[in-house]
Amino acid sequence: MRMAAALMTVACLAACGGGSNAAADATNASFASYDAGAVPGGPGAQQLYALGHAAADSATTAMNQDIGADGLELPAGSGSVARGVLVYKAQCAQCHGAQGEGLPTFPKLVGRDSAGTPTAEFQFATSNKTKTIGNYWPYATTLFDYIKRAMPFAAPGSMTDDDVYAVTAYLLSANAIIPDTVVLNAATLRAVRMPARDHFVPDNRKPNATMKE
Repeated sequence: MRMAAALMTVACLAACGGGSNAAADATNASFASYDAGAVPGGPGAQQLYALGHAAADSATTAMNQDIGADGLELPAGSGSVARGVLVYKAQCAQCHGAQGEGLPTFPKLVGRDSAGTPTAEFQFATSNKTKTIGNYWPYATTLFDYIKRAMPFAAPGSMTDDDVYAVTAYLLSANAIIPDTVVLNAATLRAVRMPARDHFVPDNRKPNATMKE
């Protein structure tokens, strides 16, 4: 049986061109010619693969919406805590729990373990504290930024600015940072001081003078 199978293989290879695959050989030769620089323009010319295109200004502008700690980039719009309750229920509760208590695979959002009082013992790396909005986030403006760009999980960036203001207001209120009567907008959000603000310090390290740009 083995001898017969071997003879059949030899016969097949001979019928297919003496043991070579013409299509594969041609493809390999084509790749080799590109590797050697045999592209339009002569040997050594830049290889162009015609993939992708330059990003339009409108596309980059749409993506350039990050908001820093000072909140200068906050958009127009506003949102109330009452509206935020509804937005949270529709967009966030399925992952973070009905009251922001978190679920096994998604983080807890609500909680004031330390009441925001800075102490030398306030070290998350060596404690069992949960990093919630109420006890860990240093800026309310960057909370808005994260929600706007990354939430909801299944459709990031899909919420309107008004709804982002609203759900931010609800989460700040749930963490006892602002009253539930507050309406957030660019000005009122910038005025919020987070309980954990003093747990963080600016990175004031200077670049090493020997490091190259």
